[in-house]
Amino acid sequence: MITNEALKKIMEDVKKRNPGEPEFHQAVSEVLESLEPVVAKYPEFIEKGVIASVVEPERIIKFRVPWVDDKGVVQVNRGFRIQFNSAIGPYKGGLRFHPSVYEGIIKFLGFEQIFKNSLTGLPIGGGKGGSDFDPKGKSDAEVMRFCQSFMTELAKHIGADTDVPAGDIGVGAREIGYLFGQYKRLRNEYTGVLTGKGLTYGGSLARKEATGYGLCYFTAEMLKDAGDSFEGKTVVVSGSGNVAIYATEKATTLGGKVVAMSDSNGYIYDKNGVDLDAVKAIKEGRRGRIKEYLDVHPEAEYHEGCSGIWTVKCDIALPCATQNEIDEASAKALLANGVKVVAEGANMPSTPEAIRAFQEAGILFGPAKAANAGGVATSALEMSQNSMRYSWTFEEVDAKLHNIMVDIYRNASSAAEEFGMRGNLVAGANIAGFMKVARTMLAYGVC
Repeated sequence: MITNEALKKIMEDVKKRNPGEPEFHQAVSEVLESLEPVVAKYPEFIEKGVIASVVEPERIIKFRVPWVDDKGVVQVNRGFRIQFNSAIGPYKGGLRFHPSVYEGIIKFLGFEQIFKNSLTGLPIGGGKGGSDFDPKGKSDAEVMRFCQSFMTELAKHIGADTDVPAGDIGVGAREIGYLFGQYKRLRNEYTGVLTGKGLTYGGSLARKEATGYGLCYFTAEMLKDAGDSFEGKTVVVSGSGNVAIYATEKATTLGGKVVAMSDSNGYIYDKNGVDLDAVKAIKEGRRGRIKEYLDVHPEAEYHEGCSGIWTVKCDIALPCATQNEIDEASAKALLANGVKVVAEGANMPSTPEAIRAFQEAGILFGPAKAANAGGVATSALEMSQNSMRYSWTFEEVDAKLHNIMVDIYRNASSAAEEFGMRGNLVAGANIAGFMKVARTMLAYGVC
């Protein structure tokens, strides 16, 4: 709960200016609450309007996206790009194609991206975008026509030194290819304006794996600081998309046993350890549903309803699906089953009540803006390679990613301790990410 009167007023203004956007309110409230000891020590962040500015997007772009389906019928979706803060570098953040997308979701994601990107130590600002278009069930030709229409408008507002989008939910290699191809056609230039590109046209090795790998590197560092490791631990990973698949891969490499994964319909439980090759064949190969896992492993269990995954007994929980997937009841179920670590691979997957339950229980908790920053960190490394017209090896990128995640953990941990909240990585990540942005904004004057 926010107690500082000036921060309370900023929060009230955010709610008044952005009605009906609970995800954005939740994200801002969490950050402002963490900043109470910061503004007590540095009142200039309030007095000079830094915090009032940082909660307001620099630019909101909203546009229609008309496209023609395979039956020749014109469909119309909405497109968004919110360029939230460019204090420390060009806007950077993914594009999400999902029916749930609306302005409030994009604001929440863009706001989180400011501090996540700052934590990487790389010169990238925060932004996010997307559309309420649903790629599921669409043909490749329909997805291509949609992406080309979307980029026809978006191309006016982005660039390698202005705003560099990437993928997110619903935007994978196929969509990035179509988007980049249209940008190149429209602008008549070959620049690193999108990340997550294919390896034949400027992509980076290890980008696909980066968010999942980075999540596990961060989790391993938390465990190491507590004198522990992944070795011998039972792990539950929600989701079965890119982040979940490569978190599962790295957790297994580090000695853990992943026993459950999910999608939006339900979850699988395999007491022998999830066969990741089977999951990859289903999800990456044919875009199928997780229940098809039982066709290969009939001894496993499938349960309808994805939220039930948090009732599976585990030592480490890695939520990698979507926002607010762990509520208070799910958090209590995890704690009752002896969970020792929760680290967030998705964006804001735990509700405030769930986070409070984890913190009160004293378990290790890695918040999303720190724990899942590996994807955007490697996107920034892709930008660097594009600028140099050069490519690093997988091992070189992975080593850089590992170092970045270790530094993020250490910086968040140090910030929490500096402001009297030792072990509170939620506050530590918010403070460490904020301080770099805030000091830069002060240096610019009114901005």
